[in-house]
Amino acid sequence: MTSRTNYTSQITAEDAEKEVTVAGWVHKLRDLGKLKFIILRDREGQIQITLKKGVTPEALISTAELLREEDVIAVTGAVKPTKIAPKGRELIPSAITILNKITSPVPVSVSGNIDSNLDTRLDFRVLDLRRPEVTAVFKVQSKLIEGFQEYLCKDGFRQVFTPCLMGAASESGSEVFPVVYFNKSAFLRQDPQLHRQLVVISGMDRIFDIGPSWRAELSHTPRHLCEHRGCAVELGFIKDEYEVMAVEEKMVQSGLTKVKEDCREELELLGKQITVPASPFPELKFPQVYDILKELGKEIPNGEDYDRESESLLAKYVKEKYHSEFFFVNRFPFKVKPFYVMKVDDEPVWARSVDMVCKGIELSSGGQRENRYEKLMEQVKEKGISNISVEWFTDFFKYGVPTHGGFNIGIERLTMQLLDLSNIQEATLFPRTPDRLLP
Repeated sequence: MTSRTNYTSQITAEDAEKEVTVAGWVHKLRDLGKLKFIILRDREGQIQITLKKGVTPEALISTAELLREEDVIAVTGAVKPTKIAPKGRELIPSAITILNKITSPVPVSVSGNIDSNLDTRLDFRVLDLRRPEVTAVFKVQSKLIEGFQEYLCKDGFRQVFTPCLMGAASESGSEVFPVVYFNKSAFLRQDPQLHRQLVVISGMDRIFDIGPSWRAELSHTPRHLCEHRGCAVELGFIKDEYEVMAVEEKMVQSGLTKVKEDCREELELLGKQITVPASPFPELKFPQVYDILKELGKEIPNGEDYDRESESLLAKYVKEKYHSEFFFVNRFPFKVKPFYVMKVDDEPVWARSVDMVCKGIELSSGGQRENRYEKLMEQVKEKGISNISVEWFTDFFKYGVPTHGGFNIGIERLTMQLLDLSNIQEATLFPRTPDRLLP
């Protein structure tokens, strides 16, 4: 086989008469008698290969007649401008090499001729990922993360990698996955939160960590996964949670701008437009949140957390009043938050705890952490947690800890909301749910 010289996206009408070699899958075949068309697909897009009886060598036409959709081929040929082919160019082949032929009929449609339900698509996920509109989702996701990283690195944050195996559950009250770890008990982390804080305490006071977390929740909703990925950020020497919110806001804007600039074709294929939200994102605060919800017909007892319906109502309220899909909810009741969050000193019923919401679904939780050892241990006691179970974390707060805070934004959830996908599993390469562990 001649080595590939170009991806399909690198070939334009301006390359007229240039000889190139492309490689990929047979996406579609069309036979119009004297004309045969092969649509070749690679990771970057598609290109039409045109064969004409009486012009194209018979050997190539015979090879083309052996092809089926999803066979793997390489094609060498000359670029020809044309108004009727995608992107105004096609290949006139001088060589077609069959690299591998399918041995069974493809169980799901890659070319889009037949619709399959989500469960069937996920059963055959590798084939489903060949569909251009599915590939587009993950290019958007990739560019989203690239945009995050560009902003964070430019703003002085270092990328770190925190452990996924924990000797103790990282958050009390949440279900965890136990792991056999030699002769000890271990758990898959629920969040990189606590180790991020320890990194800040060490002196690396602006860091981020992109990686997986796990939740052993028997949830079967379109927004839940047992394994999910997040971009988790932590920063030290802050005045309050508003500095954390400002970083998250800029990071989201950078990610969305990157998608808007680099994913024009993918967004067009998915029929989506990206609007980069303006600064500042609207902020709703407790206890005023209760008053807003009451006006919207939803009563929540003072001091209690709100539910999913409330989140949706608040999203509609913000959309109508502030014309924004993104907003922050701040100062949650401390009673519904973990021990490590900072209380508002003069109103200790409330915490400096912040969620970011997009289109009615929480994308991140964060805020300011408690950095004072005595206060932290009071809150451990208040939450009914054993000192011994968290001393691996809390003991380091004896040795000089700056004010700090952070957040963890769900990558799959943001992708789902950005593209208006109906299920978070569509934004996950190989979803892990209570019912799905393969492929």
